[in-house]
Amino acid sequence: MGYTVSLGKIIDEFSLEIFYMPKDPNELNVTVADYNRPGLELTGHLDFFDKNRILIIGKKEHHYLELLPPEGRTKSLESFLSFGPPAMVFCRGLQPFPEVKTVAAQYGVAILVTSDATSEFTASLVSFLNVQLAPRVTRHGVLVEVYGEGVLLMGDSGIGKSETAVELIKRGHRLIADDAVEIRRVSNQTLVGSSPANIRHFIELRGIGIVNARRIYGMGAVKNTEKIDLVINLEIWDNAKVYDRMGMDTEYMEILGNKVPTITIPVKPGRNLAVIIEAAAMNNRQKKMGYNAAKELLSNLGMAYDKDENGKTAISWE
Repeated sequence: MGYTVSLGKIIDEFSLEIFYMPKDPNELNVTVADYNRPGLELTGHLDFFDKNRILIIGKKEHHYLELLPPEGRTKSLESFLSFGPPAMVFCRGLQPFPEVKTVAAQYGVAILVTSDATSEFTASLVSFLNVQLAPRVTRHGVLVEVYGEGVLLMGDSGIGKSETAVELIKRGHRLIADDAVEIRRVSNQTLVGSSPANIRHFIELRGIGIVNARRIYGMGAVKNTEKIDLVINLEIWDNAKVYDRMGMDTEYMEILGNKVPTITIPVKPGRNLAVIIEAAAMNNRQKKMGYNAAKELLSNLGMAYDKDENGKTAISWE
């Protein structure tokens, strides 16, 4: 499924000045996160021109067009504006030429102006569009920020995800989403989670009902988005199941093609899940920085470890 973002939203996000607008900008959609800076296109070479990208005009492009006579400028603009790109943005406060409005009106192309430097604007635009147009999926769970780590809590309904989130909030951490977590793949390495706008900051607590975390605990207790660094599966303790007691091997869950470290935490009365999740978040951060406590312990005990044919860690005495 392809996603779109309206030109009106882009204009609001970057406070763009409208030089020409063919119709309501909320009815004009952008579908790709890339942009075009016309170089050879200004001379008529259009073999690889993508009409779905926003056009960016910087100082070099503006100067080239300025050197052309009016009829040459019109011809150059027509060569690529005739494809009907969603918009053309002039950076550095550069003012569009009179011919720009004439050609843009002919082909229905929005003309915008920003005072930002070209490289600064394009970097911000791509970053914004990567998030807005990212592939996404909604998962049942709770997303919290714990010591700067985005932790996605998953498990069956009634396992205690929301109650654990409240305890984490009381301990100084932040809620991103409860019940429904919208996950976007903004790059090949990064997943970002958020809450649907209509349920943002609300938590369902069985026996109490719906509470607003922002209203009760303050603005510092919530956050709109967060990277997903760790997935924690909560499940009822099963005495017949063998749970990981060393943490030597990292398990992964695949979400939208990206792999995220995952652990399973068994739940039973008396276990303080909030404290355990805090430890899991910090331990995950240490592993990302190259430190593994289990490996250090084995080394201190004079034990060796290596991967077996299944990729699992095998332990032996040195």
